[in-house]
Amino acid sequence: MSMRDLLAAAGENLSFLLVFLLVTAAILLVAMAAERLTRAQLRRPSKARYIAMIAMSAAVGGVLMSLEIPLFFAPSFYQLDFSELPVLITSFYLGPVAGVVTEFVKVVVKLLLKGTSTAFVGDFANFVVGCAFVLPASVIYHIRKTRATAVAGLAVGTVVLTIFGSLFNALYLIPAFSALYGMPLDAIVAMGSAVNPHINSVATLVLMAVVPFNLVKGVVVSTVTFLLYKRLERALNRLLHPARPLRSQKSSI
Repeated sequence: MSMRDLLAAAGENLSFLLVFLLVTAAILLVAMAAERLTRAQLRRPSKARYIAMIAMSAAVGGVLMSLEIPLFFAPSFYQLDFSELPVLITSFYLGPVAGVVTEFVKVVVKLLLKGTSTAFVGDFANFVVGCAFVLPASVIYHIRKTRATAVAGLAVGTVVLTIFGSLFNALYLIPAFSALYGMPLDAIVAMGSAVNPHINSVATLVLMAVVPFNLVKGVVVSTVTFLLYKRLERALNRLLHPARPLRSQKSSI
């Protein structure tokens, strides 16, 4: 999709984009409140380095969002990507607010690279569901930065992702796609039935495809984050806090 096509799509869906921005602002306020209430001890690099890390993480996330892996138990419109990985790493290092901003910019990068084929509905869903994963994980981790809270945060984030993401699909996303494409819900269910004959309704589609999809995504991304973060944290300390002695920076997971 060219920039002209993307701007045309934005003009046609201006009211929806305004809702998108309002929801983004609300989630950002929640993240700011969470940082304040948990009294998170955040690493504060210079403003330029803070912005640079968010920009780099969002760029990587936008590219990863465009690289999707099909799963055998879900219809083709549910594909796994690893775009939450750099967002989680950023939120673990810089805090929940940075995570939400990175999640938003990631979606913008993906739109610039690939455009939208869903009138921004799928992109909105990716942002909201991604925040449902990243926010609880990073908030819990920043209460006390240890291996135990990292595991607890990732586990809670995966549970919230699975529950919220599945309900969001059932109550909003699947009906929205049905209305957007003029496709009866039965046709969407039939795409699930082609993969799993036990799928015969929206409820069974969510239960047998969306729930395991979200669970797999949460577990896989959480595992990779846990394995990578400690190594990346050292590099980030050197990059973002070059004047600070390394022995004074405690590695947490």
